[in-house]
Amino acid sequence: MISVNYTHFRNNMKKHLDIVTDDCEPVTVTRKENKNVVIISEAAYNNLLENAYLTDSKANYDWLMESVAQHKAGKTKHHKLIEDPNE
Repeated sequence: MISVNYTHFRNNMKKHLDIVTDDCEPVTVTRKENKNVVIISEAAYNNLLENAYLTDSKANYDWLMESVAQHKAGKTKHHKLIEDPNE
């Protein structure tokens, strides 16, 4: 994670926003009185929301963890995808 002060961020905004979007690197903008902000890409933000949603329910979290355990134990099967001829 990159950390810059507010003035440096303001003077180099395009550069820092390109780092956030192109390199998927969060940028922390430090401000007075420790009122810092973290800038992340929309894709990273959406990913955080999706993960929060998927793990919000204990039952869903347990189901996901069981699936991960099955995958690690080699208890999964690969299937060829069936393509829809209408697409």
